[in-house]
Amino acid sequence: MRSPIKPKKSLGQHFLTDAEVIHEILQGIRAQSEDLVIEIGPGTGALTHGLLQRFKRLIALEIDERAINELHKRYTSLDIRHADVLNPEWLKWIPPGEKATIVGNLPYYITSPILFLLIDHRECFQQAIIMIQKEVADRLLARPNSKAYGILSVQVQLAARVEKIVDVPPSAFTPPPKVESTVLRLYFDQPRPEVDSEHLRKVIRQAFSQKRKMLRNTLNPWLSGRELPGWDLTRRAETLSTDEFVQLARDLDQTDHPSR
Repeated sequence: MRSPIKPKKSLGQHFLTDAEVIHEILQGIRAQSEDLVIEIGPGTGALTHGLLQRFKRLIALEIDERAINELHKRYTSLDIRHADVLNPEWLKWIPPGEKATIVGNLPYYITSPILFLLIDHRECFQQAIIMIQKEVADRLLARPNSKAYGILSVQVQLAARVEKIVDVPPSAFTPPPKVESTVLRLYFDQPRPEVDSEHLRKVIRQAFSQKRKMLRNTLNPWLSGRELPGWDLTRRAETLSTDEFVQLARDLDQTDHPSR
Protein backbone atom coordinates (compact mmCIF):
# COMPACT_ATOMS: atom_id res chain seq x y z
CA MET A 1 0.00 0.00 0.00
CA ARG A 2 1.39 3.38 -1.03
CA SER A 3 1.52 6.02 1.70
CA PRO A 4 -0.38 9.28 1.01
CA ILE A 5 2.64 11.22 2.30
CA LYS A 6 6.33 10.60 1.75
CA PRO A 7 8.06 9.30 4.92
CA LYS A 8 10.58 11.73 6.38
CA LYS A 9 13.94 10.21 7.23
CA SER A 10 14.60 13.03 9.71
CA LEU A 11 11.57 11.91 11.73
CA GLY A 12 12.44 8.22 11.49
CA GLN A 13 9.15 7.51 9.76
CA HIS A 14 8.31 3.97 8.67
CA PHE A 15 4.57 3.65 8.13
CA LEU A 16 2.96 0.38 9.20
CA THR A 17 0.93 -1.22 6.40
CA ASP A 18 0.54 -4.91 7.35
CA ALA A 19 -3.11 -5.67 8.25
CA GLU A 20 -2.24 -8.75 10.36
CA VAL A 21 0.27 -6.84 12.48
CA ILE A 22 -2.22 -4.00 12.93
CA HIS A 23 -4.78 -6.56 14.14
CA GLU A 24 -2.26 -8.09 16.60
CA ILE A 25 -1.48 -4.66 18.08
CA LEU A 26 -5.12 -3.72 18.50
CA GLN A 27 -5.89 -7.09 20.10
CA GLY A 28 -3.01 -6.58 22.51
CA ILE A 29 -4.56 -3.49 24.11
CA ARG A 30 -6.09 -4.39 27.48
CA ALA A 31 -8.32 -1.36 28.04
CA GLN A 32 -12.02 -0.48 28.27
CA SER A 33 -13.88 1.60 25.70
CA GLU A 34 -14.19 4.50 28.17
CA ASP A 35 -10.46 4.59 28.96
CA LEU A 36 -8.28 7.44 27.69
CA VAL A 37 -5.98 6.26 24.90
CA ILE A 38 -3.14 8.38 23.53
CA GLU A 39 -1.63 7.32 20.22
CA ILE A 40 1.96 8.46 19.75
CA GLY A 41 2.88 9.28 16.16
CA PRO A 42 -0.18 8.00 14.28
CA GLY A 43 1.38 8.94 10.94
CA THR A 44 -1.18 8.20 8.24
CA GLY A 45 -3.52 6.36 10.60
CA ALA A 46 -2.72 2.65 10.25
CA LEU A 47 -3.77 2.02 13.85
CA THR A 48 -6.03 5.03 14.25
CA HIS A 49 -9.04 3.56 12.45
CA GLY A 50 -9.18 0.54 14.76
CA LEU A 51 -8.55 2.68 17.84
CA LEU A 52 -11.44 4.99 16.96
CA GLN A 53 -13.73 1.99 16.63
CA ARG A 54 -12.79 0.66 20.08
CA PHE A 55 -12.23 3.74 22.23
CA LYS A 56 -14.46 6.74 22.88
CA ARG A 57 -11.60 8.93 24.12
CA LEU A 58 -8.69 8.86 21.71
CA ILE A 59 -6.03 11.56 21.40
CA ALA A 60 -3.53 11.41 18.54
CA LEU A 61 -0.15 13.04 19.28
CA GLU A 62 1.66 13.92 16.04
CA ILE A 63 4.59 16.21 15.20
CA ASP A 64 4.40 16.03 11.39
CA GLU A 65 1.95 18.64 10.05
CA ARG A 66 1.58 16.71 6.78
CA ALA A 67 0.34 13.69 8.72
CA ILE A 68 -1.98 15.90 10.78
CA ASN A 69 -3.57 17.28 7.63
CA GLU A 70 -4.01 13.78 6.23
CA LEU A 71 -5.59 12.53 9.45
CA HIS A 72 -8.01 15.49 9.53
CA LYS A 73 -9.18 14.53 6.05
CA ARG A 74 -9.72 10.87 6.93
CA TYR A 75 -11.08 11.20 10.48
CA THR A 76 -13.00 14.43 10.96
CA SER A 77 -13.92 13.63 14.58
CA LEU A 78 -10.39 12.63 15.67
CA ASP A 79 -8.81 14.70 18.45
CA ILE A 80 -5.39 15.44 16.96
CA ARG A 81 -2.76 17.41 18.90
CA HIS A 82 0.35 18.88 17.27
CA ALA A 83 3.00 18.07 19.86
CA ASP A 84 6.46 16.64 20.45
CA VAL A 85 6.28 13.44 22.50
CA LEU A 86 9.60 14.31 24.20
CA ASN A 87 8.08 17.49 25.63
CA PRO A 88 6.22 16.30 28.75
CA GLU A 89 3.69 19.14 28.45
CA TRP A 90 1.34 16.63 26.77
CA LEU A 91 0.99 14.82 30.09
CA LYS A 92 -1.36 17.64 31.13
CA TRP A 93 -3.95 16.11 28.81
CA ILE A 94 -4.38 13.25 31.27
CA PRO A 95 -6.99 14.20 33.91
CA PRO A 96 -5.78 14.12 37.54
CA GLY A 97 -6.22 10.70 39.10
CA GLU A 98 -6.64 9.00 35.73
CA LYS A 99 -4.23 6.68 33.91
CA ALA A 100 -3.91 6.67 30.13
CA THR A 101 -3.10 3.84 27.76
CA ILE A 102 -0.27 4.63 25.33
CA VAL A 103 -0.17 3.11 21.85
CA GLY A 104 2.45 3.78 19.24
CA ASN A 105 5.07 2.79 16.71
CA LEU A 106 8.03 4.60 18.27
CA PRO A 107 10.71 6.19 16.04
CA TYR A 108 13.82 4.10 16.60
CA TYR A 109 16.14 7.07 17.09
CA ILE A 110 14.21 8.40 20.10
CA THR A 111 13.01 5.12 21.62
CA SER A 112 15.13 5.37 24.78
CA PRO A 113 14.13 8.99 25.61
CA ILE A 114 10.46 8.08 25.18
CA LEU A 115 10.87 5.03 27.41
CA PHE A 116 12.53 7.07 30.13
CA LEU A 117 9.77 9.69 29.91
CA LEU A 118 7.16 6.96 30.41
CA ILE A 119 9.14 5.52 33.31
CA ASP A 120 9.62 8.88 35.02
CA HIS A 121 5.88 9.63 34.78
CA ARG A 122 4.62 6.07 35.27
CA GLU A 123 1.81 7.19 37.60
CA CYS A 124 0.13 8.73 34.53
CA PHE A 125 -0.12 5.44 32.65
CA GLN A 126 -1.99 2.18 32.91
CA GLN A 127 -0.08 0.49 30.10
CA ALA A 128 1.84 1.11 26.90
CA ILE A 129 1.62 -0.95 23.72
CA ILE A 130 4.66 0.06 21.72
CA MET A 131 6.50 -1.11 18.63
CA ILE A 132 10.27 -0.75 18.90
CA GLN A 133 13.42 -2.18 17.36
CA LYS A 134 13.66 -5.91 18.18
CA GLU A 135 17.16 -5.54 19.61
CA VAL A 136 15.87 -2.98 22.11
CA ALA A 137 12.81 -5.10 22.89
CA ASP A 138 15.09 -8.04 23.68
CA ARG A 139 16.88 -5.85 26.22
CA LEU A 140 13.61 -4.85 27.86
CA LEU A 141 12.61 -8.51 28.15
CA ALA A 142 16.05 -9.78 29.23
CA ARG A 143 16.60 -11.52 32.55
CA PRO A 144 19.74 -11.58 34.73
CA ASN A 145 22.71 -13.59 33.43
CA SER A 146 21.71 -13.05 29.80
CA LYS A 147 23.69 -11.18 27.17
CA ALA A 148 20.96 -8.58 26.55
CA TYR A 149 20.48 -7.74 30.25
CA GLY A 150 21.65 -4.23 31.04
CA ILE A 151 20.78 -0.72 32.16
CA LEU A 152 17.58 -0.46 30.11
CA SER A 153 16.42 -3.91 31.25
CA VAL A 154 16.69 -3.00 34.92
CA GLN A 155 15.25 0.50 34.72
CA VAL A 156 12.23 -0.50 32.67
CA GLN A 157 11.49 -3.66 34.68
CA LEU A 158 11.61 -1.65 37.92
CA ALA A 159 8.72 0.41 36.52
CA ALA A 160 6.70 -2.07 34.49
CA ARG A 161 5.91 -5.67 33.67
CA VAL A 162 7.06 -6.27 30.13
CA GLU A 163 5.29 -8.72 27.80
CA LYS A 164 5.94 -9.55 24.18
CA ILE A 165 3.01 -9.36 21.76
CA VAL A 166 4.51 -10.06 18.33
CA ASP A 167 7.66 -9.74 16.21
CA VAL A 168 7.30 -7.62 13.09
CA PRO A 169 9.35 -8.05 9.88
CA PRO A 170 10.66 -5.07 7.85
CA SER A 171 8.19 -5.94 5.08
CA ALA A 172 5.32 -4.73 7.29
CA PHE A 173 6.40 -1.11 6.77
CA THR A 174 6.73 1.50 4.05
CA PRO A 175 9.59 2.04 3.58
CA PRO A 176 10.96 -1.19 5.11
CA PRO A 177 13.44 -0.47 7.93
CA LYS A 178 16.78 -2.27 7.99
CA VAL A 179 15.94 -3.99 11.28
CA GLU A 180 13.21 -6.21 12.71
CA SER A 181 10.70 -4.80 15.18
CA THR A 182 8.77 -6.11 18.17
CA VAL A 183 5.52 -5.04 19.78
CA LEU A 184 5.60 -5.01 23.58
CA ARG A 185 3.04 -4.40 26.29
CA LEU A 186 4.24 -2.56 29.39
CA TYR A 187 2.04 -2.65 32.49
CA PHE A 188 2.98 0.22 34.78
CA ASP A 189 1.92 -1.51 37.98
CA GLN A 190 5.24 -1.75 39.81
CA PRO A 191 5.51 0.38 42.97
CA ARG A 192 8.29 2.92 43.09
CA PRO A 193 11.25 1.53 45.05
CA GLU A 194 11.79 3.10 48.46
CA VAL A 195 15.08 4.71 47.49
CA ASP A 196 15.99 7.99 45.82
CA SER A 197 15.26 7.48 42.11
CA GLU A 198 18.22 9.49 40.83
CA HIS A 199 20.60 7.70 43.19
CA LEU A 200 19.22 4.34 42.05
CA ARG A 201 19.68 5.32 38.41
CA LYS A 202 23.30 6.35 39.08
CA VAL A 203 24.04 3.05 40.82
CA ILE A 204 22.59 1.03 37.92
CA ARG A 205 24.57 3.01 35.35
CA GLN A 206 27.78 2.80 37.33
CA ALA A 207 27.41 -0.93 37.93
CA PHE A 208 27.01 -1.56 34.20
CA SER A 209 29.64 0.99 33.16
CA GLN A 210 32.17 -1.81 32.64
CA LYS A 211 29.94 -4.83 32.24
CA ARG A 212 32.61 -7.52 32.51
CA LYS A 213 34.19 -6.10 35.66
CA MET A 214 33.31 -7.03 39.23
CA LEU A 215 31.15 -4.77 41.39
CA ARG A 216 34.24 -4.09 43.50
CA ASN A 217 35.72 -2.22 40.56
CA THR A 218 32.66 -0.61 38.99
CA LEU A 219 31.33 0.68 42.32
CA ASN A 220 34.70 2.02 43.49
CA PRO A 221 33.51 5.66 43.31
CA TRP A 222 31.33 4.81 46.33
CA LEU A 223 33.49 2.17 47.97
CA SER A 224 37.03 3.55 47.55
CA GLY A 225 38.39 0.03 48.01
CA ARG A 226 36.23 -0.82 51.02
CA GLU A 227 33.99 -3.86 51.38
CA LEU A 228 30.19 -3.57 51.48
CA PRO A 229 28.69 -5.74 54.24
CA GLY A 230 26.33 -8.41 52.94
CA TRP A 231 27.56 -8.21 49.34
CA ASP A 232 29.79 -10.44 47.29
CA LEU A 233 31.64 -7.77 45.34
CA THR A 234 33.14 -10.33 42.97
CA ARG A 235 29.74 -10.51 41.27
CA ARG A 236 29.04 -8.61 38.06
CA ALA A 237 26.12 -6.27 37.38
CA GLU A 238 24.55 -8.68 34.89
CA THR A 239 23.93 -11.20 37.70
CA LEU A 240 21.84 -8.87 39.89
CA SER A 241 18.04 -8.92 39.88
CA THR A 242 16.04 -5.71 39.92
CA ASP A 243 15.30 -6.18 43.63
CA GLU A 244 19.01 -6.61 44.31
CA PHE A 245 19.76 -3.34 42.52
CA VAL A 246 17.28 -1.57 44.78
CA GLN A 247 18.91 -3.07 47.88
CA LEU A 248 22.37 -2.23 46.55
CA ALA A 249 21.34 1.40 46.05
CA ARG A 250 19.98 1.51 49.61
CA ASP A 251 23.20 0.10 51.04
CA LEU A 252 25.39 2.42 48.98
CA ASP A 253 23.26 5.36 50.10
CA GLN A 254 24.66 4.73 53.57
CA THR A 255 28.21 5.21 52.29
CA ASP A 256 29.98 8.34 51.13
CA HIS A 257 28.63 9.57 47.81
CA PRO A 258 30.97 9.46 44.80
CA SER A 259 32.74 12.62 43.77
CA ARG A 260 31.68 12.16 40.14
